[in-house]
Amino acid sequence: MSTRDISAKEDPIIESRDQLVAPMQLGEKPEADWRIGTEHEKLVYCRKTFKAPSYDEPGGIRDILMALTEFGWEPIEEGGKVIAMKGDDGTVSLEPAGQLELSGAPLENLHQTCAETGRHLDQVKQVGERFGVGFLGLGMWPDKTRAELPVMPKGRYEIMMRHMPRVGSLGLDMMLRTCTIQVNLDYSSEADMAQKFRTGLALQPLATALFANSPFTEGKPNGYLSYRSHIWSDTDPHRTGMLPFVFEDGFGYERWVDYMLDVPMYFVFRNGKYIDAAGLSFRDFLDGNLSVLPGEKPTQSDWWDHLSTAFPEVRLKSFLEMRGADGGPWSRICALPAFWVGLLYDQAALDGAWDLVKHWTMEEREELRNAVPKLALDAPIPGGGKLRDLAKDVLAISRAGLAARGRYNSSGDNETGFLETLDEIVASGKVPAQVLLDRYHSEWGGDIKRVYKYSF
Repeated sequence: MSTRDISAKEDPIIESRDQLVAPMQLGEKPEADWRIGTEHEKLVYCRKTFKAPSYDEPGGIRDILMALTEFGWEPIEEGGKVIAMKGDDGTVSLEPAGQLELSGAPLENLHQTCAETGRHLDQVKQVGERFGVGFLGLGMWPDKTRAELPVMPKGRYEIMMRHMPRVGSLGLDMMLRTCTIQVNLDYSSEADMAQKFRTGLALQPLATALFANSPFTEGKPNGYLSYRSHIWSDTDPHRTGMLPFVFEDGFGYERWVDYMLDVPMYFVFRNGKYIDAAGLSFRDFLDGNLSVLPGEKPTQSDWWDHLSTAFPEVRLKSFLEMRGADGGPWSRICALPAFWVGLLYDQAALDGAWDLVKHWTMEEREELRNAVPKLALDAPIPGGGKLRDLAKDVLAISRAGLAARGRYNSSGDNETGFLETLDEIVASGKVPAQVLLDRYHSEWGGDIKRVYKYSF
């Protein structure tokens, strides 16, 4: 989630609809300038006790953040507390219960992406050795209750945690217990954005299936392969889901603005503090009728903030975010951007991927999305067959797209090798969650603590 540390000094008041459309228009870039931004979250635990460290305790989350200064990272504060670190590799930030996230820098190719991931994991592991903490790549805490988890000192999280139980039963689980990998990608025009958005949204259930990695809740199998994905189905219906309007004729920036204006607000950031505006209307804010700031109209930064508070399977800001994957180990952190870059950054691949799914009805898309958390690659697809059948075709298209990009490392390898871990998943017939469940029922003997041996 976004990190704000100061109010913008020169922050124009929004006076026209053009200013609402501007962030999306500003995202347009020529293909030569397209970049890859990868985000990944990790669960942090104490090696001796397996508990989640608090923010303030010795060797806790604050100390972990500050220890990154030795690698050149600089602190970002909110209310006098360090809540993130900024550096050449992007931002290291905190999710609500102390999940550690790298929001990577915009990079030109996947070789750079995987190198960035490696640097980050090496740094946090060095810090972890010093403080006796480890980092776990899963889609959800396998053994913790909500009550066992700390809450980080970020104003927006305080507001969200109050609001979540009003709109869904699983929103606090989303905030406190889950981890994801996502990739942020560019577009050249409104039409290019729309094609990528539709293709990404239609195929998001496939990414969820391939990366499904959250089969345990509070120490026991939960009946799902991606419980993290299931959690989103009852978090907040106003700001989640498969967005039927994206597939309608005429979809573009204006329609996205309309959607975002219908998403209820969470907060307004003023003078370094978050003001609770949960459930209020940004349309009222535009008219100067926001009850918590009577007479004030929103600034450009307020709109940017608001754009970060919708959580559909694909999200548009000044780039497109692919949001369907569970957290996982290094290989899958590199594989997710490879999957989507191969599909979306080569026109022939994009056309081929869209051709596979463009005939699906909205009802069929919803049915697939709803089936995947439990069934993963065994979910039925429109027209017959299973998602695993589609996976082979989509991976072949992604591989061709990566090959066509022709981005090589110093050894002369292109980017297709980053898909190998996904090829292995499809060939084996078992997604990561199924492998964990097999171990739980056999060699682990039902002891969930054994999962911690798979730390980064």
